Amino acid sequence: MSLAELPLGPLERALVDSLRRLDPAAGESVLAAAALCCEALGAGDVCLLLERRAGRRPWPEHAFVLPGLADWRAQLQGSALVGAPGGFAPLILDGERLYLARYHAYETQLAAQLLRRAADVPEVDEAALGESLARLFAFNAGTLPDWQRLAAAQAVRRRLSVISGGPGTGKTTTVVRLLAALLEQPGAAASGASDLAIGLAAPTGKAAARMAEAIRTAKAALPVDEAIKAALPEEARTLHRLLGSRGDTPRVRHDAARPLALDVLVVDEASMVDLALMAKLVDALPPHARLILLGDKDQLAAVEAGAVFAELCEGRGFDAQAVADLRRITGQAVAVEAPRSKLGDAVVLLTHSHRFAGDSGIGELARRINGGDAAGTLSLLRENRADLHWQDQPSPAALLERLDQAYRPYLQATRSGDPAQAFAAFNAFRALTAQREGPWGVTGINEALEARIKRRLSLPERERWYPGRAVMVRQNDYALGLFNGDIGLCLHGEFGLRVHFEGEDGYRAFAPARLPSHDSAFAMTVHKSQGSEFGEVLLALPELPSPLLTCALFYTGITRAKHRVDIWGRPARLLDAVETRAERAAGLARRLAREDVPMETAPATPDQGQLDLF
Repeated sequence: MSLAELPLGPLERALVDSLRRLDPAAGESVLAAAALCCEALGAGDVCLLLERRAGRRPWPEHAFVLPGLADWRAQLQGSALVGAPGGFAPLILDGERLYLARYHAYETQLAAQLLRRAADVPEVDEAALGESLARLFAFNAGTLPDWQRLAAAQAVRRRLSVISGGPGTGKTTTVVRLLAALLEQPGAAASGASDLAIGLAAPTGKAAARMAEAIRTAKAALPVDEAIKAALPEEARTLHRLLGSRGDTPRVRHDAARPLALDVLVVDEASMVDLALMAKLVDALPPHARLILLGDKDQLAAVEAGAVFAELCEGRGFDAQAVADLRRITGQAVAVEAPRSKLGDAVVLLTHSHRFAGDSGIGELARRINGGDAAGTLSLLRENRADLHWQDQPSPAALLERLDQAYRPYLQATRSGDPAQAFAAFNAFRALTAQREGPWGVTGINEALEARIKRRLSLPERERWYPGRAVMVRQNDYALGLFNGDIGLCLHGEFGLRVHFEGEDGYRAFAPARLPSHDSAFAMTVHKSQGSEFGEVLLALPELPSPLLTCALFYTGITRAKHRVDIWGRPARLLDAVETRAERAAGLARRLAREDVPMETAPATPDQGQLDLF
């Protein structure tokens, strides 16, 4: 069967056609490998693992079969379209991994720069640091070990710090206090603490605004001088805006040649950052700057290719020297655990949740999900804990009735026209789904629920806007200050219907016609809910098996709730979710590992022409 007959998507077809023009003699197994690389990126993988596909039919409905592993590798190595690491070709074969050249450059560049940054240890006044940490983390006195204090110590002592923790483990508290400790260091900046350039950033506008608000709230209670409080930043930007993204081109304004004017950069929700964006970010930081990454390694990875944050957290540990240093500075004793990653003690996990108490059903459920304990998960849900409810025989009609009842207090609150009252009621409950399409997806649920609401309000079926409609912005609009993921509520006011959004200084109202592209938001995907918190969450799982049902999705969905989780899904689907771990094909963790494996050192700034061509 010819490759032309295969069901390739438009991007894959365009890539294959381009490669054919470059090498008319290219074999079909090479062109198929290129198409599969492109498909892999769309699925979140950074590269194609040859051994997973060799000798198989990559498109099951067609008879095309790939060569065996040895033959396929030999054909790739003999092709002018495929280069070795460090070569210039559209495809790069690195061991058993095949990359599009740009993504191989991203990965090798990022690994090399992270290792350089982790090895560059700045000068620190340990006595001053110990005093600062003892005062700033006095509220944790008696907690042994105090991982928040230890994470802060490492962030001040390193140019690279990775802090992972689940909901309620105090990541924001930790970072605002570690920044204060850094500002209290003698000679923190050439002209004093106020000149230390600190940046706050996040992958999305919603996450950036939430981070800035949390920092502003947390710094008010700091036991530090007013000058230190004044030096702490209060504004956060999206990573794309920070780097100066240029529309549809992969290039950004800031890179190694035009670095960011920062001494410290804190990135929140780093688990949502894909490989390409992380590589550009690290490349744009000046060598002396500290990079502090905050996230939850167990949450869903980025929508785009790569699971960078989770890979950075692999192989963490403290060797004997790190343990001795931390004991001397913080008075905290931790166990020696030989790190398997060259980042080693740059990674700290926050384990104590201040949100979920020891008897919390949600907290215990999260632990069992992450532990892969499928039987234990079902057993816990059958205990009828106060904060857990499981509907194990769901139907679309029953789900619609449940959502109608759950959102009635919100719709009642919208009658006042007060955005504060409406947002408080709306954030008390949220419906989350695993997928967009189908009766158990975002589109189906929103359409059915809105139809019911319109009937109750005696509105025409085609009426788009009505008091109480909730929407989510789908694209950034910097002119309006609205970003992908922002939630707006339609309320009736003095000038008719206006859509209100939460802002730093209150609420901002827009005429519906001014909004950028948006969707209804009574139900939203778990992906879109990352970083948000709601009083109660209803998580609806699909009836049929789905590749979207993974441990990370299940964990992320239930931990959006502060007080109660309502799970609607058949036992088989819950078992699917707990037992399925999405492992993205990538090589970053291997490049950072201490094991004796080859690691290519990419130049500090890859050839931009190569990245743009391929």
